[in-house]
Amino acid sequence: MIQSIAQKEFVSTLRDRRFVVLSVLLLALLLAATLVGRASYRTLQQERMVAQQTVNEQFHHQPNRHPHRVAHYGSFAFRPRSGLSFLDAGLDSFTGASVFLEAHQQNSVNFSQAQQSGSLIRFGELTVAFVLQVLVPLLIVFLCFSAFTEERETGTLKLLVSQGVPLRQVAWGKILGYGRAVALVVGPALALAAWLLFGEESFAHTTDVWVRLALFVISYAVYFFLWIVGAVVVSARQRHGRSALVLLLGCWMLGCIILPKATANLGATLFPTITKAQMDADVHEMAQKGINGHDPQDQRTAALKANLLKQYGVDSEEKLPVSVGGLVMAESEAYTSKVYQQHFADLTRTYERQNAISNWAGLLNPYQAIRPLSMGLAGSDFAHYVHFQQAAESYRYQLVQRLNRLQAGMGYGDKERKLDAATWRAIPTFAYQAPPVGWALGYLLLPALALLLWAVGLSWLGLKVIDKTPVV
Repeated sequence: MIQSIAQKEFVSTLRDRRFVVLSVLLLALLLAATLVGRASYRTLQQERMVAQQTVNEQFHHQPNRHPHRVAHYGSFAFRPRSGLSFLDAGLDSFTGASVFLEAHQQNSVNFSQAQQSGSLIRFGELTVAFVLQVLVPLLIVFLCFSAFTEERETGTLKLLVSQGVPLRQVAWGKILGYGRAVALVVGPALALAAWLLFGEESFAHTTDVWVRLALFVISYAVYFFLWIVGAVVVSARQRHGRSALVLLLGCWMLGCIILPKATANLGATLFPTITKAQMDADVHEMAQKGINGHDPQDQRTAALKANLLKQYGVDSEEKLPVSVGGLVMAESEAYTSKVYQQHFADLTRTYERQNAISNWAGLLNPYQAIRPLSMGLAGSDFAHYVHFQQAAESYRYQLVQRLNRLQAGMGYGDKERKLDAATWRAIPTFAYQAPPVGWALGYLLLPALALLLWAVGLSWLGLKVIDKTPVV
């Protein structure tokens, strides 16, 4: 009986001109978002790959130089786009694309798309995720608001019940039928996305990307299931379709528009962040307590020099087998890097606390559960951004310390010397390795749990409510 009801609802839905028009418009948006997102992804990815290769070649082809000059010459690290980011751009448009790696200075990731775009970007981008998260639920609302009210008004619900069909079976049949209709709209866009993803790029054939895409699809399937069940339950409890539609539209506005903004503002109020200028000033002030490699009169530098003379048993710097300047630079870099990491960790914790409020709100609002889950699986959330920045800083520190060791090994009088250009070609360049899906899932447990709790709880409670629904 459930299958018969589902087939009847599916066929009736396809005959409804309103559904046909809305579904065609929505499918067109999905396909457009997929193609535009893919084109934007390929353009940005190619630009960043070319830029990374260019700066790597420039670094390797430097002339004979002193190591400390090379450390200040620095390099750039460009963040590659995740393979699924064309489905959900997440924070990628706001977090920047590149970071300058240099000695004594830890720079943030700059040159985001938002910096170069108009003010309209604050309203969001037309991505596949936006359509799936916001517009598909709106289609479900218009599709399901009359699921029971129309049956009640025409008298067919009473006829079904009189033939011994439980209301629960009627509800499951409608849920299954509407689910097929939604899949008919969303399926072609996801199939196109999979074809674009796996049809061209060699890296896309990894197990990690397959798993991410599968979990991405499953997550949205659960999300759509929640909206369908909720709409059917609301329709069952309302006597008129008009009141069911108004109530469902109110839930859509509250969940997709009002609550996300409210919780974001609440997080920013409870856990305010400092500005970049203030953080730079704090780092600079604390860094002054360490060795200043550029000040020969620094007392801590003098103490380090005295310890070196004692260690090597000599009475003058000229007799030392190492360069005092190189060792001082290494000590200075180690201290300033430690200071920066401490401040960066504090700032990251603040942002994580802000995000945690929105994540916990997923227990009250399924939209705020699917959103971080979608971004995390697409590799475009805050955790992936921090992972890149930490990888870039780790490379910067190792690069600078390697150059400092080269300087220290040059011995006394190193300031007048230069190393051969082949030295720079032996230094490995920056190559970012994105974290696997298992790492990402560690940050997505709460949103995933919230989505599952919604699925189980709404199904159990909603069907219990339907069992008690009056037929007339």
